[in-house]
Amino acid sequence: MQLHLPRLSMLWIAFAWLVPSIAIAQQLDPVLKELIGKGLENSHSVNINDFNADQAKVDQKLAKSVFLPKVTLNGSFTRLDDDISFDDDTQNLLIATQKLLIKEAVGIPFNDPFPESIPLTAISNLQNKNILKSSMDVDWVLFSGLEASNALKASKHQEASLNYVGLAEKDKIALKIIETYDKLALVYASKRVLSTSEKYLNEQAYYVKKAIENGLATPIGRKKIELAQQQLATKQLEFDHNKTLLIEVLHQLTKESIERLSALEPSLLPFTTDSLSGAEKRNEIKALEEAEKATLYKSKMEKSNFIPKLALKGHYEFIEDDLSLLDPKWYVGMGVKWNVFDGNQSRLKSKKSIIESKKYREQIEDADEMITLSIIKAELAYESSLQNTRMVQKEIELASDTYAMINKQYKNDLASINDVLDALNDLEKANFKLQESFFDQRRAVTEELHAKGILTY
Repeated sequence: MQLHLPRLSMLWIAFAWLVPSIAIAQQLDPVLKELIGKGLENSHSVNINDFNADQAKVDQKLAKSVFLPKVTLNGSFTRLDDDISFDDDTQNLLIATQKLLIKEAVGIPFNDPFPESIPLTAISNLQNKNILKSSMDVDWVLFSGLEASNALKASKHQEASLNYVGLAEKDKIALKIIETYDKLALVYASKRVLSTSEKYLNEQAYYVKKAIENGLATPIGRKKIELAQQQLATKQLEFDHNKTLLIEVLHQLTKESIERLSALEPSLLPFTTDSLSGAEKRNEIKALEEAEKATLYKSKMEKSNFIPKLALKGHYEFIEDDLSLLDPKWYVGMGVKWNVFDGNQSRLKSKKSIIESKKYREQIEDADEMITLSIIKAELAYESSLQNTRMVQKEIELASDTYAMINKQYKNDLASINDVLDALNDLEKANFKLQESFFDQRRAVTEELHAKGILTY
């Protein structure tokens, strides 16, 4: 019985030779794009960073609100132990003065007694013991010494920094989802290789069974086939475990249902670097630059503590009855606050912010160096993956021809069953190595896109 190389392996070889003509660049599988979108939508870290950016927006509004007038309504009730009034001598003096003024007004001589028929006005208390007050205060900062404006600029750069941090976090999540999806595709590729190997073994088992029945082979050959089948079953079990684990990882990353993820059958389509010319500044670098600017404005804000500040103050009493003789009904004034010396706190805080900005500068330079290295590593990895693909294609050709030859020799009693199983194992490994090469190629292109800041999803 003559065995032929299955058509599936031939298609893999033909597909591998067509790889250079497939130009999908950085375009991703639509299903993968959908999973990335869901992953970003349901990411806790992305949502937390968005909340941080919202807080920075609120900080900007707080900085602007410094120049809005603050209006406060006040109300109080106080009961004293007694009315506050003038002492007896003062009251007698005020009454005597009142009598003299009345005499002069009505034309009574100075030395004549005061008429009993003319009423006198009682002397008012300085403050009644029941005090009810209701008032309004207005505080309006007219000039903050540039402190508010610098705080506003600092919070704007802080918001921009957090937005870039969010974009960088999204890139990391997208890379994780792409890697997990590709690993799942590699697992499915191994399943196809195992299916082909299973077909080979079933054909060999059928041939050995017939050979034993006709006295052309010994039962030991059948046991070797059975051992190979058990080894294949172990690999298939490993496939099932890897598939289950990767689907669970995708479920946690995207919150997509296990049922839908289990129904996916992704494949490894190689990427090319046709659209990899040029590069953009990474979001991580932009985030650090904005944070550096924010700390510089924060330093200016702290220095501006020594600039005089100008504010308007207003007060109005709604209830006049309980006001004392010394309480005004309303007043308006302007004041200047000039912090001349605060124990070096502002200067030290400003210095601390300057040091913080220098730390960001060092991080930027370090990140630039690491990104440059990442680009070089990704480019070298891509070149290596292409070379490895060409090498594996040759291995598949050789393994296929070798298996066909040894299988034919085995049918003619010129080779042992061990030789056939070894050749089959080599063919299985070569086919799987091709899929691994495609996986490495996709990883290299994705990493290069990310390193150059042009990863799209």
